[in-house]
Amino acid sequence: MEGAVLEELVPLPLEGRTFRGSRRIRLSDRDVQGRLRLDAVARYLQDLAGDDVDETGWGAPDHLWVLRSVRVDVVAPPIEDRDVELVTWCSGTAAVAAGRRMSLTGDRGGRIEVDSVWIHLGPDAKPARIEGFGVYAEATGGRVVSTRLELPDPPTGGERIRWPLRMSDIDLLGHVNNAAYWKAVEQCLLQAGLDLSRPARAVLDYRQAIDLDDHVELVTFSDGRGFAIAFETADVVKAVAQVEEIA
Repeated sequence: MEGAVLEELVPLPLEGRTFRGSRRIRLSDRDVQGRLRLDAVARYLQDLAGDDVDETGWGAPDHLWVLRSVRVDVVAPPIEDRDVELVTWCSGTAAVAAGRRMSLTGDRGGRIEVDSVWIHLGPDAKPARIEGFGVYAEATGGRVVSTRLELPDPPTGGERIRWPLRMSDIDLLGHVNNAAYWKAVEQCLLQAGLDLSRPARAVLDYRQAIDLDDHVELVTFSDGRGFAIAFETADVVKAVAQVEEIA
């Protein structure tokens, strides 16, 4: 697999709101090599984002945020690190969406950069325009985010495996939680024999929600750039993930 060129993500703003936190990397966050897993990174992101919007008043119940897409650049995989410092900020806006960046820095050199796009919903759980977003607007520098999804459908005849859902995969909204998808990605990458202790980029596009009673199959394939995984129910692609090495 040819390594991807690491494109720079939106940098930490010199002005505007940033929100910081820290985490101790626990036993349940690591794989057998000690690496901080992708599903743990996803939990850190959503928890930090939730704490941020709760503090500013842009959280539930008046505002709901649904993850549209996320890119995770594992620049230096946290393996020996015990503690990580986190910082998040708004990287851009659109009519009914906002971008969120997160930087994760470990105490022993680990580094992960995350970029994500979230759809803004009102209390009726329908997309709602973002009005008066001033508390976050300054950090965006006027950037506009796109909600367009980039990852392709799987080809016909891809290898399929069943992904049994558990009640613990479902969150308060009644759907599979954002972080749970990454557990399936981790499983597929392990079975494919990819070395996750090396720098990599992982992208996940969320198309439609997955519910507990859905019969989910994981379709693995190569999309020409990296290893890809489609989450499919009843011939409908609900999400697609892609992982590629970073040069």
